[in-house]
Amino acid sequence: MPRFAANLSMMFNEVPFLDRFAAAARAGFTAVEYLFPYEHPAAEIRRRLDDNGLKQVLFNGPPGDWAAGDRGTASLPGRQREFRDGIARALDYAAALDCPLVHVMAGIPPAGLSPVTAAAVYAANLAWAAERAQAAGKRLVIEPINHRDMPGFHLNTVEQGAAVIAAIGAERLGLQFDIYHCQVTQGDVSKRLEALMPLVAHIQIADVPGRHEPGTGELGWTWLFGRIDALGYGGWVGCEYRPAGETVAGLGWRKTFGV
Repeated sequence: MPRFAANLSMMFNEVPFLDRFAAAARAGFTAVEYLFPYEHPAAEIRRRLDDNGLKQVLFNGPPGDWAAGDRGTASLPGRQREFRDGIARALDYAAALDCPLVHVMAGIPPAGLSPVTAAAVYAANLAWAAERAQAAGKRLVIEPINHRDMPGFHLNTVEQGAAVIAAIGAERLGLQFDIYHCQVTQGDVSKRLEALMPLVAHIQIADVPGRHEPGTGELGWTWLFGRIDALGYGGWVGCEYRPAGETVAGLGWRKTFGV
């Protein structure tokens, strides 16, 4: 049976962020993920985790200036120093929170930049960062994101992600396989999961097209959850969906699909 982690950036928005840890625990979750921890001291987040018996399984590295449109800096030339400082900060939080995985967002390269240049910067940055993470006992993951939700994002398909991982080394870099993004961009989700499972370090879920709970859209979740089990996936499955209504009221999908 898949092990589910609540995504506290999207779920339990009925309460402030730091109160979502307790809300997730009350709803039966034993693990959490979210986009960014940096607005809060690591010690305070760790206290919320410990007080509620929760494991931190994933968060993102600093994205740059989110309000200005940045969605990561890994593929952006001229910002390597900022990228390295962000990785150092993320690894400090990962150590404090005992979090094994850090997602490094590829970013949206500026208009007119050669894709070859962006790819070269991306590979060099990831190689540097993956070496530091491995030395710290952590693993970096990369996530392809669809162009409908994030136009211009550098990494779009799971096969592109697999090629980057092959170049850097799967022992240092893993694939964050988001079923929602894969379905929007490519489809054939279960076959792609099957082909790339040896590289998959983390899975995230949401239905398509609304990015709501499983069972609210077009995907066959009974089949997909069965395939995740059959393929021997032992990691966490992050519930990175936007509840269609109140968070707890929407959790009935787990009973519906027997998970």
